Amino acid sequence: MSAADLPDELWARVLELGAASSALGFRDLCCLAIASRRLGRLSVHPTLWSELLSRDFPSQSTSSSSTSQPQQQLHPKSLYKTKFERHKVRMAEARRRAVFEAEARVLASRRRLAELEGSIREEGDKMKTAAQELDNLERVRRASVALNVWQPQVVRGRQKQLVQQCTVPVDSRLSDLNMELKV
Repeated sequence: MSAADLPDELWARVLELGAASSALGFRDLCCLAIASRRLGRLSVHPTLWSELLSRDFPSQSTSSSSTSQPQQQLHPKSLYKTKFERHKVRMAEARRRAVFEAEARVLASRRRLAELEGSIREEGDKMKTAAQELDNLERVRRASVALNVWQPQVVRGRQKQLVQQCTVPVDSRLSDLNMELKV
């Protein structure tokens, strides 16, 4: 006995059991429908599609019974197709929203990165300025020490000029700059 010899009632029962046990999905049922005319006729049976509706759209199938009369007259396969298309659109919208949110997070991260790079540049410039000032103050301090030691008059004039140009107390400013560079 071949599969073609089985009566329609048995094929219908096999399809119902497959749909009820989740072994047969809507894609499988559509593939069976194009396999032969007989399976095509059996695969559009309303009980199969009602079973798939209640399994794949459980929250929506209970609310559909309380909706308007024209929707109840639709064949379960048409109703399944409508709900599936709506679900597909909702899923695509959810994916688009997720992509937009991810792009917004990336954009915010790029902005933050640009801010951090700017502040790093500013800090680098401050460090260079502090290092230059520290170098100049070290020279002033050495010149101040050299003034107190006996040196020829020409060198002494240059040292005196450096010390007179410095308007802040050298030692306190040196310690401030050293601390700043360490931080």
